[in-house]
Amino acid sequence: PRSSPSRKRPSPRPPPPFDRTKYASAEGVAKGAYVMASCEGTPDVILIGTGSEVSLCVGAYEKLTEEGVKARVVSMPSWELFEDQDEAYRESVLPSEVTARLAVEQGSSMGWDRYVGPKGKVIGMHTFGASAPASALMKKFGFTPEAVLETARGLAKGGK
Repeated sequence: PRSSPSRKRPSPRPPPPFDRTKYASAEGVAKGAYVMASCEGTPDVILIGTGSEVSLCVGAYEKLTEEGVKARVVSMPSWELFEDQDEAYRESVLPSEVTARLAVEQGSSMGWDRYVGPKGKVIGMHTFGASAPASALMKKFGFTPEAVLETARGLAKGGK
């Protein structure tokens, strides 16, 4: 158990409710990250979201699955709690053999490299920020279902 405080990053928008008969329960949230949805066997691509971004990942997962791409969605609300888990658990969530990884973070992209690795990508804020209507900013920074799907497709084609 963690003896120091955990950083909690509130999502700018709460995530929509998910059908928990279709997707994993949120029990894994206490471990900092958990597999919310996955294919049979080894995934071609892993999509990682933190809060409201998880819905973008789930949307891409559903389309990828329809296309025959083996995908996994990981909800990761706390890096710190995830790091506190043993290696076996971390490997079960983010298998090292899968290098096609996409993190979606409506905040700073800094630090995500440790989870996506050198072959993965991050859709996030790579600059200080911008000022515009929310819909324009979402499109500019790639926080759209289309951008997440296209990026995930490209990663999946690149192999595991």
